Amino acid sequence: MQTNSESGAGAWQFSTRKIVVAGMLGAVAIVLGASGLGFIPVPTPAAHATIMHVPAILGGVLEGPLVGLLIGLIFGLFSFTRATTPFFADPTIAILPRLFIGVAAYYIYRSLSSRSENAGFMAAGAVGTLVNTVGVLGLTALRGYLPTEAALATGVMQGIPEMILAALLTNLIAGAVRRYRSS
Repeated sequence: MQTNSESGAGAWQFSTRKIVVAGMLGAVAIVLGASGLGFIPVPTPAAHATIMHVPAILGGVLEGPLVGLLIGLIFGLFSFTRATTPFFADPTIAILPRLFIGVAAYYIYRSLSSRSENAGFMAAGAVGTLVNTVGVLGLTALRGYLPTEAALATGVMQGIPEMILAALLTNLIAGAVRRYRSS
């Protein structure tokens, strides 16, 4: 059985299991977006925290950076095709940052999991969210869709609740999957 502890080229190779997991978690990301279940009410001016990026984080943590990248691509393509704002109609903003969510989550998890698997899961959730938030809002400001101050304010107000939520969900879900796989 391949695990996320693969190093080197093995982490970037396909297996049947990786393809299946990428497809399933990609479908979960689409369902979260299409159904509205991916938007959790929070007491911030934006009113919702998204969890649509969590499947990409889980893919990276559970199956490696390639799976995380593929699920991030599915998430980005979904955002692009369902764009409700001009900046998400820009593929540079809708797709590019999402490619790195699961990749970053994988490497953070891998670096911390030998000390504490729970800490690795939670850090992966937080860092994957940070990659999404900084990537999307940073590119939004760089490409002139939002003033830098507005992007920063949105990042702080949205990013913190999303990081906390993703850290908790990643720890709960990935931990449950790991326990199931080891039983």
